[in-house]
Amino acid sequence: MVLTASRTTFGEVKVMTMKAMVGDRIIVQSRHLDEPQRDGEIVEVHGPDGGPPYLVRWSEDGRTALLFPGPDAQISGHAPEKVAGRHGKMWHASVLLTEEEGHTVAEATLSTGSHVLHGRGEAQRNPADRDVPEIGDELAAARALVELSRRLVETTAADISAVEGHPVQLAR
Repeated sequence: MVLTASRTTFGEVKVMTMKAMVGDRIIVQSRHLDEPQRDGEIVEVHGPDGGPPYLVRWSEDGRTALLFPGPDAQISGHAPEKVAGRHGKMWHASVLLTEEEGHTVAEATLSTGSHVLHGRGEAQRNPADRDVPEIGDELAAARALVELSRRLVETTAADISAVEGHPVQLAR
């Protein structure tokens, strides 16, 4: 993976230079909590020295689009082609945490290349308890990841059903 991020300061303005190669993954964070992040593969690099714009094939629908990435985008590098002699894949997971007055919400997202799945978890601090935000983060994230895991098992069962031609149920 070749990823270069450099910052140059001109007075009060910071300029971030993004560099990528064909085959790198790009993740664009959602600007709204109720929208998923976007994940895609860079199929063409149009800028000099690996800079933008990039032609991106989006994971959720396979469509391609020319992208001029903003500050909400990050390059994650190539998915590993070989891992210990085996073919490898890279999935991307993220957990976004928000907290307000003792109420924490976690939004977990998993992008597999063919599916984008979401899970949500919440935690509410008891007013009698000490304010330790990390505990709310951990509990909300755990609940979001459990929900995400349940959805991944359901998606797997649906995929198997489609291949087999009959309903299947997977043990949890």
